[in-house]
Amino acid sequence: MKKIKTTSKQVPQNRILDPNFHTSANYYHSDVVLKHFLCNHLSSDAQFFMRPNLEYIGKMAAGLMNELSLDADKNSPRLKKRNFYGDTVDEVVYHPSYDKLLEIAVKSGMFAAKWQPNLRERFQKERHTLGFSVGFIYAMSESGQYCPLCMTDGVARLIDRYGDKNDKARLLPHIYTADVNNLYTGAMFLTEKAGGSDVGSNLVTATRFQDQYYHLNGEKWFCSNADADLIFALARPNSKIRGTKGLGIFLIERFHSNGERNPMHLVRLKDKLGTRSMASGEYILENTVGKLVGTEQEGFKIMTDMINLSRLYNSVAASASIRRGLIEVYQYLKYRTSFGTNALNHALIRTKLQELASINLANFYLTWHAIQLLDKADNGDLQAKAALRLLTPIAKKSTAEASVYVVRECMELMGGMGYIEDGILPKLMRDCMVLPIWEGAGNIMILDMLRASKKSDGLHTIADFMRLEFAKEDAYAVLTGSLNEVLNVFQKLDEFEQSTIEATAKPLFERFTLLYQIALLIYYTDTESRQWTAPAIKYLSRSLHQERSLIQLAPDVEEIDQLIAWSF
Repeated sequence: MKKIKTTSKQVPQNRILDPNFHTSANYYHSDVVLKHFLCNHLSSDAQFFMRPNLEYIGKMAAGLMNELSLDADKNSPRLKKRNFYGDTVDEVVYHPSYDKLLEIAVKSGMFAAKWQPNLRERFQKERHTLGFSVGFIYAMSESGQYCPLCMTDGVARLIDRYGDKNDKARLLPHIYTADVNNLYTGAMFLTEKAGGSDVGSNLVTATRFQDQYYHLNGEKWFCSNADADLIFALARPNSKIRGTKGLGIFLIERFHSNGERNPMHLVRLKDKLGTRSMASGEYILENTVGKLVGTEQEGFKIMTDMINLSRLYNSVAASASIRRGLIEVYQYLKYRTSFGTNALNHALIRTKLQELASINLANFYLTWHAIQLLDKADNGDLQAKAALRLLTPIAKKSTAEASVYVVRECMELMGGMGYIEDGILPKLMRDCMVLPIWEGAGNIMILDMLRASKKSDGLHTIADFMRLEFAKEDAYAVLTGSLNEVLNVFQKLDEFEQSTIEATAKPLFERFTLLYQIALLIYYTDTESRQWTAPAIKYLSRSLHQERSLIQLAPDVEEIDQLIAWSF
């Protein structure tokens, strides 16, 4: 039978996308907003040092990391309970892609810039900005492993601030190491069945047996990065002291100095909706050895230092997810023909992109402003510390909720293509779902905002900042009026019963947050950034005052390009 030869000309060109379709080859090179921010807010020395790392992680995030991330997501960690001889080993076995992702993270220098002694001294005033600069790009492709990386940085922070000299000298080099095989990852064992978000109800006990060393007993219910080498856990040394005041904090090392395992029983790994690439588990502590850090009653206070850093990591992961979702759909629609024309020629698509791009910018600057305040606070700026106390829960709640909304809307804009697991959006959607829950759900953030507004000067510091920004142009006078309305309600809150205060706080802080986001967009506006900040300010201000007539003007394609600020 004669074989029929086919040529490309004989094959129907029935394509989903234009033949010229291409995507970014490097997320650092393509992200105009991020590059502009770092150029303006890092010293020339820091930029020179970090640029190779940014270019490296930008290339990895746009390429290899996508394949590795999807592989690690589809091949979740498994628990090897016992070995061949029946010995309990409680070993977490990862897919090779996960190990490669961890190697990329270490090579990016996100920890070295913060904790390696010479680099720390050299970049003391901007080390958080440096670390998060590569972390943001990394999280655009892999947010599951970004949680263990967050925990590792948090453990380093507590050891550095509260640990003794020997522990600092012995353990910190394992965090800023350039060799992934020498890396010690970290974890926070906080959640218990009895407590959940109510940490003061935790039951795990701590019994001293030698100097600063205690035996910990009880169950920890949700332990992310389940096989971490270094763990900070809360436990109760004195059962008579209830609430958070009775909690101490203990440093647990997975292995003793003689190589033996610290006794901990890993009951099972969690079967989670998202962040499937990394392991979360349930532990029963059975005379687990922990070293007391601080005093027996300082545990929760010390742990909040790690929690607040984790909330900022949560914001970075959320902002990165928003950015990734937005650029995925943008790159797609730029080359998609729909109803006989390019998809961006449809007004409804442009209107939706206008909204999503404005949300992206609002949360980007909210997050990076918090990072800058952290750098300032760690260098002794008390005003920045007060503002950060309130900004941290604000940013955590806003970015987390926005990430779920934006990624879902991006999926819809891509239609059925956005729903297919071959692409990144379904994984991104599942991973985003945890962000409003991790490190304190939305209601917890509202309560924390209330506490911060009463116990610090953060509310007044932020309000004064907003007034200065709104005073820059006459057109912003209406924003000053809105701010004054919000502040008047804050002043009257104490006149009401607690249930009314809490019910009022949610919409009040959400309006306060939107005003703050607009003020930050104004603050970060310069000659170059105006092309994307100005339309975002206009859109968000209109949204704030609900000036939406039934007749709406759709943005043109050029405005959408400017708002998204992404080059191929």
